[in-house]
Amino acid sequence: MKKIFLSTLLVVAATVSSMTYAANECNGKYIVGPIETIHVKDLNMDFKARIDTGANTTSINAYDLHVIDGNNNPENNKASWNQNLGKMISFKTENAQGQEETHTGKIIKISKIRNAQGVERRYAVVMDLVWNGKSHAIPVNLRDRKKLEYKLLIGRNWLDGRYLVDVSKHDDDD
Repeated sequence: MKKIFLSTLLVVAATVSSMTYAANECNGKYIVGPIETIHVKDLNMDFKARIDTGANTTSINAYDLHVIDGNNNPENNKASWNQNLGKMISFKTENAQGQEETHTGKIIKISKIRNAQGVERRYAVVMDLVWNGKSHAIPVNLRDRKKLEYKLLIGRNWLDGRYLVDVSKHDDDD
C-alpha cells in the first residue's frame, strides 16, 4: 500500500511540476505579462517594466545625458547626430523606487522616433536585461521617462524570438 501511495504521489508531483513549467513556457518561448520586473545588470537595479509590443526598441529613463568628447547639442539633422556614433555617453537614471545611478556606455545606434510629440532622435547603448534569471544584452534607447509611470519600456527587440506576451499574466505569477 505504501508503494502505491508513494508512486501515486510521485506521479502527481511530476504532473504538477510539468504543468507549472508548461504554464511559463510555450513552444520554447517564455511567457511574460504586460508588466514585469526586469533587472538591469549594468545598473544593478530592478525596474517595473511595461511590455510594449508596439515599440521596436526598449527604452530606459535617462537624463543629464553627456556625450564624452562629442557634440552635446547636435542640430536636429542626421549628420549632426551621427558625429556622436561610437562615442561614450554618460547619463543618470532612476527607477520607480527612487534609486538613482549614473552609467556610461558606448553609443551604438541613433534612432529617429515618431511619437505623439512629433519626431525626436535618441541615442542607444547596449544593456544587459535579466528576467527570471534569463539574461539578454540588447540596444536600449535613452529617453527621459521621469514623468512616466514605467521607467523601463520593453520593446520587440527584447521580446523577439524568446518571449510571448499574455496580458492576463501578473508579475507575481513567476
